Amino acid sequence: MPSPPLGAAAESVRTLPTVRIRPPRPWEALDLSALWRFRDLLFALAVRDIKLRYRQTLLGVLWVILQPLLGAGIFSFVFGRVAHLDSGGVPYVLFAYTGLLAWNLFNGIVLKASGSLVANASLVGKVFFPRLLLPISGVLSNLLDFVIASFVGMLLFFVTGQVPGVSLFAAPFWLFMLLLLATGLGLLGAALAVLYRDVLHVLPVALQFLLYGSPIGYTISVIPAGWPRLLYKLNPLAPLVDGLRVTLLSHGSIGRLSSGYACVVSVAVFVVGLLVFRRMERQFADVI
Repeated sequence: MPSPPLGAAAESVRTLPTVRIRPPRPWEALDLSALWRFRDLLFALAVRDIKLRYRQTLLGVLWVILQPLLGAGIFSFVFGRVAHLDSGGVPYVLFAYTGLLAWNLFNGIVLKASGSLVANASLVGKVFFPRLLLPISGVLSNLLDFVIASFVGMLLFFVTGQVPGVSLFAAPFWLFMLLLLATGLGLLGAALAVLYRDVLHVLPVALQFLLYGSPIGYTISVIPAGWPRLLYKLNPLAPLVDGLRVTLLSHGSIGRLSSGYACVVSVAVFVVGLLVFRRMERQFADVI
């Protein structure tokens, strides 16, 4: 069979599409289009995380409800009955439960996102997909736990005779800020854990200290005024937890300066975590 003329072959080559492969720019770190294209995989990973967490457990998903309830009971006894700390005029069990709602969400996201790449090392090394899906799937699974535990919180409102006020509509804002802070830290932890596995051992200990350094079982008002309270509020989680609790319970006040500081830090941590994760992403398959 005779070959096509040289001119015709050259013309067909010129009509072929050109694909340019270039490294991503810093502002393309989020890559929402890729996340949307792989949305089925994202939800599949989130469902898998939920199933694995409660597989072969006696109580299963009931742990989502029991964990904050037991924690609220212990905090109510230790801080309310033994230490006689003020709960701002609301039942201490409800006060502690709302604090633990915020803490369990923050703690779960940071730990799950930080270990997501190492836990899926074989998947990262063999299959192409946006690596950002792994830590984000941990955010979705923990957010589902938060929603389930929130319904139990509604029952506590009913049992204790408390009625949420109009400030409840501001709760999504504080929840969003909390998600930004937790996700940013989780992305940083995930990227660093690929290079340094010590991160996965240090994080649970650091978070345990942060639990008692945040107003989960007590109010910020118990911290002495002046420099001690100012230093205490340098922890961005403290104003966020306090803001979420105040909007849920409609009791207490929110400091403007500390809240503004916490929101700025949350956005900054999220952006930095996203950029660091994206910058190190090309090394994950080789190093992990």
